[in-house]
Formats: sequence, C-alpha cells, structure tokens
Amino acid sequence: MSTAPEQEAIAPFVDANYLNMDMLRFSTAGSVDDGKSTLIGRLLYDTKSIFQDQMEAIETASARRGEEYVDLALLTDGLRAEREQRITIDVAYRYFATPRRKFIIADTPGHVQYTRNMVTGASTAELAIILVDARNGVLTQSKRHSFISSLLQIPHLVVAINKMDLVDYSEEAYESIVKDFEDFAAKLDVHDVIYIPISALLGDNIVNKSEKMPWYNGPTLLHHLEHVNVGARRNLIDFRFPVQTVLRPNWEYRGFAGRVASGSVRPGDEIVVLPSKQTSKIKSVDGPEGPLDEAYAGDPVVITLEDEVDVSRGDMITRRNNMPNIGNVVEAYVCWMHDTPMEQNKPYVIMHTTKSAMAHVSNITYRIDVDTLHREQTDQLQVNEIGLVEIVCAKQLAFDQYKNNSETGSFVLVDPASNVTVGAGMIRGASSTVLDSPGEREAISRDVVWEPWNVAREEREARNGHPGSVVWFTGLSGSGKSSIAKELERRLFERGAQTMLLDGDQVRHGLCGDLGFSNEDRDENIRRVAQVARLFFEQGNLTVCTFISPFKKERELARSLIAEGRFVEVFVDCDLEECKRRDPKGLYKRAMEGKIQNFTGITSPYEAPTNAEIVIDTASMSVEEAVEMVIRHLDGAGLLPKAN
Repeated sequence: MSTAPEQEAIAPFVDANYLNMDMLRFSTAGSVDDGKSTLIGRLLYDTKSIFQDQMEAIETASARRGEEYVDLALLTDGLRAEREQRITIDVAYRYFATPRRKFIIADTPGHVQYTRNMVTGASTAELAIILVDARNGVLTQSKRHSFISSLLQIPHLVVAINKMDLVDYSEEAYESIVKDFEDFAAKLDVHDVIYIPISALLGDNIVNKSEKMPWYNGPTLLHHLEHVNVGARRNLIDFRFPVQTVLRPNWEYRGFAGRVASGSVRPGDEIVVLPSKQTSKIKSVDGPEGPLDEAYAGDPVVITLEDEVDVSRGDMITRRNNMPNIGNVVEAYVCWMHDTPMEQNKPYVIMHTTKSAMAHVSNITYRIDVDTLHREQTDQLQVNEIGLVEIVCAKQLAFDQYKNNSETGSFVLVDPASNVTVGAGMIRGASSTVLDSPGEREAISRDVVWEPWNVAREEREARNGHPGSVVWFTGLSGSGKSSIAKELERRLFERGAQTMLLDGDQVRHGLCGDLGFSNEDRDENIRRVAQVARLFFEQGNLTVCTFISPFKKERELARSLIAEGRFVEVFVDCDLEECKRRDPKGLYKRAMEGKIQNFTGITSPYEAPTNAEIVIDTASMSVEEAVEMVIRHLDGAGLLPKAN
C-alpha cells in the first residue's frame, strides 16, 4: 500500500487535467560543484516528487558518508563514478509535475571535458538555469555554458546564485555577481535573464521564499518555472516536413511518414517537395488514430499527395510560398565533441533532419574564446571547442537559420570510419566566404549571398537524356589516363551525351596558371578544378576529369562536392618504372636531373586509391579496352543516355 508521501507524489499524474497541462523543458548548467544536482534534488524533494524508499536510500547513503545534511544530489547522480567523485558526468533527465505544469529537467555536467554532454542536454531546453557559486563568482565554465545556451537560442535564462548560506546571505555578494554576469551577458544574444539568490542545500528561495534574504523581492525558482512562457522555441509558422520513410502497403496508397518539424499542415495545402521543387497539394493527413483536419509541430503523421510526385527519405515537404534555403554550402557554429580534432577537407557525414550526405569542412573561419568571446584564427577545433565553420555537402540541404527554426537549422557530423558523432552544429546561414588566395579566406560583404541555381539540375538532366556525373581519372604522369579520358569523351559525345573534359595541362594554362607544384599549390589546383567540375555537373553534364591528383584528401574533397552515386573514380594503375620508360613529355628525365622540383613519383609522393570504382592496368590493357571498361561501368550505373 502506498504511503501518504507516495500518494502525494503521484497525485499530479492521476489528475484528469494532467494530460492537458503544458510542459517546460529546462536544463541546469554551471561550473563544477556549483550545486546543480543538489538543486534538482531539492526541487524533487520540495515538490514531493520522490518516493519514500528513494528518500530513505539517500538518507542512509548520506549518513554512511558522515554528511551533516541529506545529500539530495544522490537523486540525480546515477553513475558510480558520479557518486564516487561527487560530480555529474552524463546528462541526467528527471521528470516531475506540480498542479500547474509538467517539467523535464536535464542535469548537465560542469567539467570542461563534458561540455559536449551539456550541448546534448540543453539542445531541446526552453529555459536554462546557470548556477553560480556565491563564493566564487562568475567563472569561465559559467560563461561557457551561458554562451552555449545563447548559441542554442534558449529563450529564457535563470542565473541561480547558489550557496548564499556560505556568504551569510550577503546582498553585496549577490549584487556583485549580478553586475559581473550582466557585463558578460551584454555580449550574448539573450533577452530574458532573471537572477535568483538561493541555497539548494537548505531550500532557500527554491519553493518557498527565504526569510534570511528579506532584501530580495523577486520570485522563487519554482514560481518562475511555473509561470515562464513556454513554446517560444517552437516555430508555428514555417511548415517543414522532413520525410522519414515512404509507405506503400498497396498499389492504391502511397504515403510519406515523418514528424512535422515546424508549422502546421492540413489537406488542400499547396506544397513543394525539396530539393526537386516538384509541386502538388496535400490529399490527406493521417495520424495514429486516423485522418486529421490539421497537424502541428511535433505530430507524427503520414501525408499523401494528390499527384504522383517522386518523394524519398531525406526530402522535405514545405509550402510553395514559404520555402527554406536550399544549397549545399552552409555556415554554422560547431561544438566539437571528439578527441580527434576537426580538420579542414576531411570527409564527414552530415546528418540533417532525415537526410545524410558526405561533407567536408572547407574552412574554419574562427574559434571562439568562451571567456572573452574573442575570435581566434585556427585551422583545427579541439574537443569541446566552438567555432564558426563553412561546410560543403555532397547533397543539397533544405535548411533554415537555427535562430528561426532549431529543427531544420541543426545537424550533427559523424566520422564515416568509426560512425561516431564528432560535432553538433547550428546553421547561421548560407556560406558568405570566398577564396582570395591559396589557404587564405576572408569574409565577403554580407550583401553578397548564395544564389540558388536558376535552372535545376534535374531539369537539365531531363533534357539531356542522362544524369549529370563526374568521371575522375587519377594516376601517375605517363600512366595513360589522358589518352583514355580523351577517347572516352569522344565516344560519349558520339553517343549523345552532354560532355566536358577537364585536363590538367589545360587548366594549368588558364584557371590555375598562377600555381606552382608545392603540396599547397597542388591542393589548391585540385580544389579549383573540383569546384569547376561541380559547376559542369550542376549543368547536367557528364564531366571527365584527368589529373594526377596525388593526394587522397584532394580526391575525397572532389567526391564530396558531387551527389552520391554520381562520382566515379578511375585509377589508371601503371608501374612507376613503366611510366619513366614512356615519359611522353620528357618530364621524368628533367625531374631526375633535378630540373623539376616536387615531381610526383620522384620527389613527391603519390597516394594510390584504395576504393576506386574502376581500376585500369594500362600495362596489360589497350586504350580501347580501357574505354569499353569505363563505358560498361557507366551503363550499369545508369549514367549514360540509352544507346541507339
């Protein structure tokens, strides 16, 4: 049989009005030992949201440790390491309710090395409680968590000045901390900040007003939590529906399942499917219990359309007159979460709503010093560091600015080798940077923004009669790649394909005539060529590229710019000694005489591909045979026009 305290604890959950109560998600953050877990334990205890056996267990544990008071932090610190060290490591979620509102609390870590966990816990919060130890004042970690809360666009901030009992409930100590935090918060994008002096250990100003601080006239913490406006983070205007899966139980029904990310939708609405930009109208909206007249943000639904439109997982359905940004280059703040630093041009997988694509960080604009908010130049982000970066994706994303829509403005980066999440990002907007010179990027005018393609690639492909693609030949000088590429383009052109050949010697006489042959210049040469290849790809062309491209990261960069399945790497494999023997332009001879510096195969390395789609051994295969091999592969992949 339940005891009286237990009955009081479950009373809100059996109240008939419980299901109609609104909910506030909030997080706690701050420096180590500021009392976050104790504060949550106090809230749970004072609102009678814990059971008698739980209370008895922590009373026993506190007595065993020789504690003067019951250690309420034990209610939330669930890991053995947390209890032993008396710190929070993982994010702990707790739930409680009062007669006025339901609450979900995320107790986040204070240690610097667990900042990534704080980002995870606060990502869905509508209010953040930043605890500050009254004895220590505003520390770097307090600023770090406040800055992250600002980046995450958490609309409400509570600065809980804790342990007031240890400074004799001094009003001067409170006012000093308020001034320090106000000076720092002036640099943040935070508009609703309230300051409350508390003692989590003794319960002052948590649920009941403290008689020991008569100089404080503001609300208690629970009163503020019960009355603060909720729903400010939810975008109720912009309809966004990322498609999670396609349902086809029979030939008569074709529905698109997912969760309404923002806004609302009803039958009859005119919509557009992104990125294809095909249009239709909503035929029906079905929920778990049947057809709906309207669905809102957060609702899981299945949408059907009046027209037979090609829609797949990762596509986004929006209203025709209210579309998000569409592009494959974004500028975003990223919190790095892995011990291995973020690197420019290293391939990652970006996961945005229901879409995933290969991507790379093309530029780290700056790192942010969370103590001063100063911007620092860097070429890496270390674990728990935050920076502004530019990300290039292999697929187009339909995105909004994070500050306008957190659902479509956020993403995570995953290491494709380990499948580990390495970064969390908040999109600031489309890219606003250009390359002035090798290795140097500067922000351009904010009046210059990315302009979407005027004619979609899909339209060009339909007229061309074949998909756009890039066939990338790589191999040593003298391996025969140019001969094969030229003959391939001729054969494809005669078959009716829209083609373009990009050759190393040609671009070196024009586009890249200012570059030498250092490793840095080689990187820049391939970066430029890859961007040009992408432009031809977006035109729907079958683009043939033939470049030594000796470094793996260069080729991965080129691949990341092209849609999945449309980039074909051809490794023209030829023994170095055979290439020296052929030496069609006399370059090996000059290199071995010391007349050419940084020559691939002689004084500069060549990193042979390990996962090329096609490998051609020109020592045993003629040009004609090699071309036939490539054409067979392209035909099998559906990348060529139908043969006459």
